[in-house]
Amino acid sequence: MSEPMRCPWPGNDELMIRYHDREWGVPLFDDLKLFEFLVLDGFQAGLSWQCVLRKRDNFRNAMDGFEPAVIAKYGADKIEALMQDPGLIRNRLKMNAAVTNAAAFLKVQAEYGSFSDYIWQFTDGKTIVNHWSRAEQIPVQSPESDAMSKDLRSHGFKFAGSVICYAFMQAAGMVNDHLTSCFRHSSLGS
Repeated sequence: MSEPMRCPWPGNDELMIRYHDREWGVPLFDDLKLFEFLVLDGFQAGLSWQCVLRKRDNFRNAMDGFEPAVIAKYGADKIEALMQDPGLIRNRLKMNAAVTNAAAFLKVQAEYGSFSDYIWQFTDGKTIVNHWSRAEQIPVQSPESDAMSKDLRSHGFKFAGSVICYAFMQAAGMVNDHLTSCFRHSSLGS
């Protein structure tokens, strides 16, 4: 049996292929998972997604399963312990931002009923389906990610620029940026 056609970015990396085939671009409405992606996309800034993905399980274990109510209470001692963990991306600004973002996330949840309801408003509650034939056509930001970034920052979020927001939108299935030749493009709705 031959391999299905997929986007080129996973290459031959099994972890990246599994992520591409099972997670990337799948519409996500679970608040806890949305927070995980938001945190991980913040840690990705300036790095490859492959680097972040390889450390995701370490992050889950070290950061209490990405539970925002727990992370929001992290103090200096906990942050320092995380900074010493070689299984994590040890960037103090990003680590502090994860704590700040957990508190902001909880406020948004309280205000909107769920983070999912809040975040999906930027795409009118549905996936934007793009029809790219080549990887170089895929943008790194959009008017929707610009609006999301501005609004997230007004709610106190850090590491929430438009490029990070667009990567988050791709991961959370708010945007379907699988190439039209990829088997996931049509399976996720076109």
